[in-house]
Amino acid sequence: QVQLVESGGGLVQAGDSLRLACAVSGRTFSSYVMGWFRQAPGQEREFVGAITRSGAGRSYADSVKGRFTISRDNAKNMVYLQMNSLKPEDTAVYYCAATRTYYLSETEYEYDYWGQGTQVTVSS
Repeated sequence: QVQLVESGGGLVQAGDSLRLACAVSGRTFSSYVMGWFRQAPGQEREFVGAITRSGAGRSYADSVKGRFTISRDNAKNMVYLQMNSLKPEDTAVYYCAATRTYYLSETEYEYDYWGQGTQVTVSS
């Protein structure tokens, strides 16, 4: 069983930076494409970004492109989301997720495992 635990959320001001981390249990971490999603109050969960198993490839939602960066450390079973130039509209619960797909999936239902989420609040 794979377990994911996010950390690093908090309350920040617009323009600030924040780094989220996701610790993943299990010996097969490097076999998963990892993704980040977010869900704002009253809205559906949406794709933020994903990273390939090796870390060589990434994809991002247009809304965060140029501001957010995903990285992973396969030796430590960790995936990160560096968020810069935060905006109030980035306020949401952020989730990391793992999928066995061989491509950078942006589709929620293709992800097999999910963390419990971490709250990010950006004040104006």
